[in-house]
Amino acid sequence: MNKPLLIEIGVEELPAIPFLKELANIEKKWTDILEKNRLLCDFEFFYTPRRLVLWHREFQVKQEDSVQEMFGAPVKIAFKDGEPTGAALGFAKKCGVSVDELDKIDQGRGEVLYFKKEVTGTNSADLLNDMVNEFISSLNFGKSMRWASRTDSFIRPIRSLSIMLGEQVVEGELYGVKSSNFAFAHRMVSYEPFTFDFAGDYFCKLDKNGVILYPDERRKIILDQMREIEHRDGVKIEIDKDLLEEVVAITEYPTALIGKFDEEFLELPEEVIVTSMKEHQRYFAVYKDDKLTNNFIVVSNSKTNDFGYIIEGNEKVLRPRLADGMFFWKNDINNGLSNEGLKKLTFVEGLGSMYEKCEREAKIASYLANTFEVEQKDLIEKAVMLSKADLMSEMVFEFTELQGLMGYYYAKLAGEDELVYTALKEQYLPDGEDSDLPSNKFSSIIALAYKLDNLMGLFSVGKIPTGSKDPFGLRRAAAGIVKISMEHELSVDLDKIIDALASNYPGLDKAQLVEFFNERLFKIFDVNPSVLKAVLGSGETDIFKISKKLCALNPIVQSDNFKEYSTTFKRVANIIKDIDVNSELTVNDSLLEDDAEKELYLAFTTVVSKEYQCYEDQVEALFDLKSQLDNFFDNVYVNHEDEAIKTNRKNIIGKVYQEFRKIADIKEITI
Repeated sequence: MNKPLLIEIGVEELPAIPFLKELANIEKKWTDILEKNRLLCDFEFFYTPRRLVLWHREFQVKQEDSVQEMFGAPVKIAFKDGEPTGAALGFAKKCGVSVDELDKIDQGRGEVLYFKKEVTGTNSADLLNDMVNEFISSLNFGKSMRWASRTDSFIRPIRSLSIMLGEQVVEGELYGVKSSNFAFAHRMVSYEPFTFDFAGDYFCKLDKNGVILYPDERRKIILDQMREIEHRDGVKIEIDKDLLEEVVAITEYPTALIGKFDEEFLELPEEVIVTSMKEHQRYFAVYKDDKLTNNFIVVSNSKTNDFGYIIEGNEKVLRPRLADGMFFWKNDINNGLSNEGLKKLTFVEGLGSMYEKCEREAKIASYLANTFEVEQKDLIEKAVMLSKADLMSEMVFEFTELQGLMGYYYAKLAGEDELVYTALKEQYLPDGEDSDLPSNKFSSIIALAYKLDNLMGLFSVGKIPTGSKDPFGLRRAAAGIVKISMEHELSVDLDKIIDALASNYPGLDKAQLVEFFNERLFKIFDVNPSVLKAVLGSGETDIFKISKKLCALNPIVQSDNFKEYSTTFKRVANIIKDIDVNSELTVNDSLLEDDAEKELYLAFTTVVSKEYQCYEDQVEALFDLKSQLDNFFDNVYVNHEDEAIKTNRKNIIGKVYQEFRKIADIKEITI
């Protein structure tokens, strides 16, 4: 028999950001609890800032009866001379019966003790309280708090609990709050709770009491209202998705409103205004003709007929924020962009100051500039040494997320070269999965130097990612290096870079860093893992070349006829097992007797004598040797009685393998 189940956990206003970080896990955690209690069924999860709701349209009122089977020790161990041993007595005790009530069963390896019992399902009402408590305890929002005289903690105080199965209020208690049939309305409707008699009554009364329970509906309301404002005022609202989700999470009855700030603040860089509005006030930016306007969108959680005072209040709150920004902006311009203060700013313990970090980055950038044949070496050094100077600015002290960007504005106003100030803005790119990349080779060098110093420096002092922990973003840095290398076709050879600059990083374990970096490649490249393993097996350490070799090789491995190639490669691998493939292999033409070996060697020498414009052409030419290889294996006896001929034939195959290995170690490829 099934009945509707409604669970509402009423809380004080939840902080949006920690809640949203856990949101993706919430349904899975309740599902696991349902499954553990043999009550798995469909449900929906809803939330507002003041309530967490689990809704089951059909919920079992009782667990299904089940059969529990238990297996014990082998009979020959359980009994000795016809008397039960400790193994039999212990198993009987575990089953809750006497030894005489135990059965025996043969599972193919002799008889063992066996007991089967019918387990009557428990009423769901007797389980739900523990299930709800386990669910709430499983939620991880980071910081938590205690309230009143309680010693346990949660992200916010719990004020109500409703567990209603059909029309029955299930007994329960959560953080000292007993289950009941009341819930709280929107604060601007009433501070008093309302009662409900069943789930349908709850949903109906919640709506009448100013609470829009469904987050999808709140999101739609906000977006529809924004479109109305856009149409009415001829403007364009920037819909920041993260901000939208945050606003959905902090409202129960949302209303989008348009406000205004003084035009004089438009003198500030657009990012300063937008960041100030978003981070401090949760406002959306408004544009007209692709230019930022002195308007903003605030989403109110008020239920009122007069929003004038709400708009006015938000305008009044925003003004001092922007005034602070203007003050910082003018002070920073007057002070100029200087890196002297970085000498007193510690980077990481064991790695000196931020100024010393810039000096290390400058050495990396100089090495890369030579490698990539960039001529503006003086500008490269200047850009690196100025790259962290904006950390000393008042604006970045207030808005840390604007570092790099403020350096761009201040350097531009100071008349620095465009290459320099553009590089300052792009030095941290890419900074996310879908992030932009540095726009040119010059900026790429600055960005690479920053990431490479982070990797080499932090590894040298033991700040190495473990498990899911990566506080310095080194996995992201490795991915960024790969993306930049591929985007701008830059030969970033980590092996050579470490060798050239290792003296700047005492304590750096090169093998450890290279292994970490190579492990990241398996996450970054969407290819058959064995193909990447094969390419790395070739000894290639140039990231750009690795990517090009993968692009050439992976499509062939994914093709329908690769199984045929695989059979041939296995035969190649079997022959080279007895050959030192790292040595210089020679083939004596005069010892070629069989037509098949002559044809193979002629085809091979033709392939290796050509110049190839790309790896795709080279790979295709090598794979085209398949027919000659198959003919060789089918018609040539490799282990000839004449040792010289035997060696000669093995060397032919060895040379083919060596040529393949310049691209990838083919014996590593599996399908």
